[in-house]
Amino acid sequence: MPIPDFIVDLRRRVGHDLLWLSGVTAVVRREHEGRTQVLLVRRADDGRWTPVTGIIDPGEQPAAAAEREVLEEADVVAVAERLTRVHTLPPMTYDNGDRAQYLDLTFALRWVSGEPHPADGENSAAGWFDLEDLPPLDDEMTARLAAGLAAGPAATFER
Repeated sequence: MPIPDFIVDLRRRVGHDLLWLSGVTAVVRREHEGRTQVLLVRRADDGRWTPVTGIIDPGEQPAAAAEREVLEEADVVAVAERLTRVHTLPPMTYDNGDRAQYLDLTFALRWVSGEPHPADGENSAAGWFDLEDLPPLDDEMTARLAAGLAAGPAATFER
């Protein structure tokens, strides 16, 4: 996965120390032939199916980051409609020794245009999936997807 330039710069200063980073998950849905579908991508690094995810750039609005990531990763135009979940992930250590912990902001997005494909090399596949025919998702991604599809105006969060 490409590392954003601002993180490369930070790593020069802090080495492998724990970084607190803000990220987004974009749950993009569309209605197609009477069925609700969601956009999923297959990560190139580990082969997992997930909604589109990414890191928020410094100064970027989170909803704009979700829309940008969907366009960059899947070549799909979507509009963020609401924040659905705020969740802190456990600290993680990457293969190179870098440590990070993420605040994930999950957004529900409405599809506008575009047919998905792996647009930037971060993913090996991208596509629309009927809710009744999803590929296997891990527990965390299942929770993000459920939050992004849930009705209601309020976001969920933990204490």
